[in-house]
Amino acid sequence: MPKPSLKLIDAHAAPAPRHVAIIMDGNHRWARARRLPGAAGHRAGAKNVKAIAQACADYGVECLTLFAFSTENWRRPRHEVSLLLDLMRGVLEDDIDELNEKGARLRFIGDRRRFPADLQALMRRAEHLTATNDRLNLAMATNFGGRWDIVQAARRLAQAARDGEVDPDAVDEDVFASFLSIGDLPAPDICIRTGGDRRISNFLLWDFAYTELYFTSEHWPDFDDVSLKRAFADFAARQRRFGQRPQDTPAPTPAQRFRSTASS
Repeated sequence: MPKPSLKLIDAHAAPAPRHVAIIMDGNHRWARARRLPGAAGHRAGAKNVKAIAQACADYGVECLTLFAFSTENWRRPRHEVSLLLDLMRGVLEDDIDELNEKGARLRFIGDRRRFPADLQALMRRAEHLTATNDRLNLAMATNFGGRWDIVQAARRLAQAARDGEVDPDAVDEDVFASFLSIGDLPAPDICIRTGGDRRISNFLLWDFAYTELYFTSEHWPDFDDVSLKRAFADFAARQRRFGQRPQDTPAPTPAQRFRSTASS
C-alpha cells in the first residue's frame, strides 16, 4: 500500500507537539527480517536516536523523551542486556559532544543505581556537560517504569510532608506531578510507538493521561524524518478536547502550532 501524502497541515491550523515521547521498539525484528543478528538491530536503533533527536529539534519540538531501557528489560538474556549497556556507553562516549554542540540538554530518568558505576558516571558527566543547553530537552528513560515513577514520587512526597516541606492538605495533582521524573516538563503531547505493538508498556503512566497515541508498524531503525512528519501530520489532524466539548476547547496559540509545511 502506498504511503499517504505528507502535505502537513498549514502552519496557521496545525498544533505543534511541544513534547514528543517515543517507545523505540522493533530493533530485533528489524534485524531478523534482514537475517542479521539481533545485535545489529540494537546498533542500528542506537544510531537512529541522534537522527530523530536532530529532526525533532529542527521542527521546534521542545522536549523529547525516549524509552531506552525499561525495568523489565533486565529479564532479557544476559548477553542482550550487556549489549544494551555497551550501546549506552557508546552513545555517551561518542555522541555526547555533538549533542551538546547542537544544544540538547540531556537527562536520565529512572533508577540508575542498578547500572555499573562507570555508566552512572558517564550519565552524570553528560547531564553536567549539557545542563545549560535549551534547544531540546532530551530525556532518556533508563531502568524506568511508569509504576516505579509513581511509587518513587509518592515516597518523596511522603518524606517532604514528614519534613514539613509540604502540607498534606495542599497536595493536589500539580503538587504530586512535581515529584515525578519529568514533572518539570509539559506533559507529552504525543507518544509514538514503533514496531507494530499497540500498548504503552509501563512507560509514562501518569503523564500519558491526555497524550495522543500513535502506533506504526515501522521498526525503530527504519523510523526516519519522513516517518516523523507522518506522525506529526496525524497529530495535527486530531482534536484534543481534554474532557471538554468540542466547541469549548480553546484554539491553539501560535506557539503551539507545527510550523513546517514540508511535503514528501
